[in-house]
Amino acid sequence: MRANIYEFLATGFEEIEALTPVTVMRQGGQNFKLVSMTGSEYVETANGAWVKADMLFEASDFSDADLLMLPGGFPGAYNLKAHDGLRNLLVKHAAQGKRIGAICAAPIVLGELGLLKGRRATCWPSLERFLEGANVTGNIIEEDENIITAIGASAALPYAFKLLSYYLDKEKLQELQTLMCYDRVTEAFRSSTL
Repeated sequence: MRANIYEFLATGFEEIEALTPVTVMRQGGQNFKLVSMTGSEYVETANGAWVKADMLFEASDFSDADLLMLPGGFPGAYNLKAHDGLRNLLVKHAAQGKRIGAICAAPIVLGELGLLKGRRATCWPSLERFLEGANVTGNIIEEDENIITAIGASAALPYAFKLLSYYLDKEKLQELQTLMCYDRVTEAFRSSTL
């Protein structure tokens, strides 16, 4: 399945969390678009770099979306949380049972919208109190029905592969992981040989 995936970039987004999925999703054959929330095609990252988005938020109603993704970062997550159009889109998307991914600080957006009530979730540890009504696990990645959350930048690659696994068969996913040496890196972490 070739999924339509949109990732939303607000001023101050975290680069690793936002750009790792670009590589994974596009190499995995998905229709992946970076969406600017700023009204400009260029968006400034948390560390002062500039990234060109594929489209502006205002250019679509996202009715074709299979997955919506929110990167963290400061003040990026707060800027996402303050965008009424995105808030409405997330509520509508969740009500349709469609997938939403959020990493690091971004799960606070879902928490404020009540989308995590009664669900397992994870986020950057200092923000756990903002995941209103969630069963916060502190795990690296958490999946509860259509909501997938991840703890932070170091989880960006496994998070991206987890999200890709919904749309790519297991054999092709493993081929991509091997191509990117993912299996070797995860084994090195497990055996502490880095």
